[in-house]
Amino acid sequence: MGRGSLAAFPPSVNNLVYSRTMLEERLNEDMKAALKGGNQARLSTLRMLRSAVLVEKKKDVSITTLPDPDAIRAFQAYAKKLKDAIAEYQKLGKAEDAAKIRSELRVVEEYLPATLSEGESRDLVRTVIAEVGATSMKDMGRVMKEVQSRAQGRGDGKLLSDLVRSSLSVL
Repeated sequence: MGRGSLAAFPPSVNNLVYSRTMLEERLNEDMKAALKGGNQARLSTLRMLRSAVLVEKKKDVSITTLPDPDAIRAFQAYAKKLKDAIAEYQKLGKAEDAAKIRSELRVVEEYLPATLSEGESRDLVRTVIAEVGATSMKDMGRVMKEVQSRAQGRGDGKLLSDLVRSSLSVL
């Protein structure tokens, strides 16, 4: 047995090690499948995501595979750019271009965790306000920091901010 081999571990441990694919690895596999399948629109979007991953990896050259939280942040930033572009195209009356960007956004969203619903966001805000002991708008920064930390990038920042603001203004 060579060094670094997992052959010494029982199969159940090997499955644990390899069963969860990192987002970057999944992205690479999906790129290969899109290339083989001839799906140029999907491939183009996946290449843009790959580019976002590479930009993040350049920030720390010791990284060989980008950790999932960093990849998710990069994908969320790209998704935000796409949403902004959709809004601009709609404002300009270019429905066809907006539809094209919307399909690109759907591909990006495959790699993002499910977003919190408005109800889940409302419950999260209520819980944090109670736990932090917030009593006025002066506590908004502290509450927002904790809410965003717990949402782990799954919540809409504007919605969370509006919910915190409205909840604190009632107190």
